[in-house]
Amino acid sequence: MKAKSRLGGQTIAMNQNPPKITSRASIVGKKEGEGPLAGYFDKILEDDLWGEKSWEKAERRMYIETAELILKKAQKEPHDINYLFGGDLLDQIITPTFAAKSLGIPYYGLYGACSSMTQTMSLGAVMVDGGYADHVLCVTSSHFCTAERQFRFPLEMGVQRPPTAQWTITGSGGVLLSSEGVGPVITHVTTGRVIDFGVKDANHMGAAMAPAAADTFRAHFEDTGRGPVDYDLIVSGDLGKYGRQITIDLLKKDGYDIESRFIDCGCEIFSEDQDVHAGASGCASSATVLAGYLLKKMEDGEFNRILIASTGAMHSTISVQQGDSIPGIAHAVSIEKRG
Repeated sequence: MKAKSRLGGQTIAMNQNPPKITSRASIVGKKEGEGPLAGYFDKILEDDLWGEKSWEKAERRMYIETAELILKKAQKEPHDINYLFGGDLLDQIITPTFAAKSLGIPYYGLYGACSSMTQTMSLGAVMVDGGYADHVLCVTSSHFCTAERQFRFPLEMGVQRPPTAQWTITGSGGVLLSSEGVGPVITHVTTGRVIDFGVKDANHMGAAMAPAAADTFRAHFEDTGRGPVDYDLIVSGDLGKYGRQITIDLLKKDGYDIESRFIDCGCEIFSEDQDVHAGASGCASSATVLAGYLLKKMEDGEFNRILIASTGAMHSTISVQQGDSIPGIAHAVSIEKRG
């Protein structure tokens, strides 16, 4: 029996009951709150510890408060939510797991590295469209200090960062997907493939993830019959300035010119004078920019249809130490304002 909602090799169309994004929220750190998008975030931390005993506990608090704020805006309680889909960058996805314990919502923990935001939204959208859920909460987080400690070097070492390095976002963002209500609609999800061009430099995430972003965008266009001109904006999660340009160049070779309408969340959240080198990274890069900036612009009517692909570098400390290259992945979600 043919899957009726499947388009091409990697895309699913929301044909039965496309989920509405009925609520959203974002919390960011102090540095992020000094950037050009500061006015779009719900809350800005005073410092990266936020009164907690560790950076990991501060990230957990951000996650929980983001989820609670989404529910408050939607006038929902945790018992109204069918599923929580969550992810972060830490070992055993400890942030959303401990948050799920506090919230008491049935939970799927997902690890997609920095692709986690659209990964959670993709699976949440399928749940709602398929009639398996009425309300799905999708939340991700990251923290500069927790990610640096896990993936790179202790902050106390003061290691010099190369120009290609990116700054992991301290923040948490999320959305509520609902079967009924008012809000932008998810119309398609395109699941990414793991793509590996052999990049081994853990300080050049943009180069590792760009081939996956290009592959997913290409698949979306081929599967749906749409092209770049069908979107007001095409967005990647955290490629940074180098990864963004590589993605543009790769897609041009395949006949798709996205440059004039293509932005990267990692390039938007910080200004040039904030000294973040190639831009931002982390699960919260696309999560906070989407939940804060992009969806507000859609509500205001500036964008009617966007395509966003959170991008992830699927490496670990062990794989890097053993000399493996860094696989990349990107999951795309098409969001449309209706009515």
